[in-house]
Amino acid sequence: MTTVPIEPATMTTALIAQWAALSRAATGLDERQWRTASPLPGWTVFDVLAHVTAIESMLLGEPNPEIGAAVRSLPHVRNDIGALNEAWLDTLRPLTGAQLLDRFESVTACRGAALAALGEAEWQQTLPSPVGVVPYARFMRTRVFDCWMHELDITDALGTEPAGAEAALRADLGLDELTAGLGRTVVKRGGAPDGSRLTFELTGADARTVHIRVDGRAVVAESLDRPADAVIRLDTRLFARLCGGRVDAEPELDRIDVSGNHDLALRIVRNLAFTI
Repeated sequence: MTTVPIEPATMTTALIAQWAALSRAATGLDERQWRTASPLPGWTVFDVLAHVTAIESMLLGEPNPEIGAAVRSLPHVRNDIGALNEAWLDTLRPLTGAQLLDRFESVTACRGAALAALGEAEWQQTLPSPVGVVPYARFMRTRVFDCWMHELDITDALGTEPAGAEAALRADLGLDELTAGLGRTVVKRGGAPDGSRLTFELTGADARTVHIRVDGRAVVAESLDRPADAVIRLDTRLFARLCGGRVDAEPELDRIDVSGNHDLALRIVRNLAFTI
């Protein structure tokens, strides 16, 4: 499996294109559509785009809102990050959908200009991120991934189609982010035993094959040294939705082919969610 190089120009191009895709997905919605429930607990389509707006606003240096006790008591708020996300949403929910879209486009235009102005040293500077302390360029891959997943959230809620072939770079980066954490998931959540070999055959748009070797710890590998103990074949977008906790595996099992050790494969499929 070949991943997309994490380079400043690539991250900038992908983020700007992904923000444009989110704008297209939300353009022309009426207020009823804006308030349609999304796959994320407690969030509507409006809330999904408001969340992206909030994160990009924070990255521009805007101060965080105060987190009230009511926010922490919400059933879908599980930690401090979730509480902060919800506090931001509270500040944006009084807007109409059209006003939110205007704000999103203004914020992301500023973010695009800020990215274009960064020097090489700034791109390589390390800082805390959702995946640990990493260079800023690596952090921005998590932003591509997050925005790509949220495009799926919006289109799934509305019953529309996400971007097609032109989204290949963004989807590749999103899948790179997902597969980077896949080894830990199949061991910690899926119970893959030491010594096992696994293959995911992802089909459809942005098809790829992902091999995992478990030798003390699980690693994503270019190839396996022997046949896989279990092979899991499914569509890439379904894979993303399962990893993101957007759908439950049980109703989707007829869309997933497994071979080899069926018990192991199905246990992994049922426990792929790790990003929500």
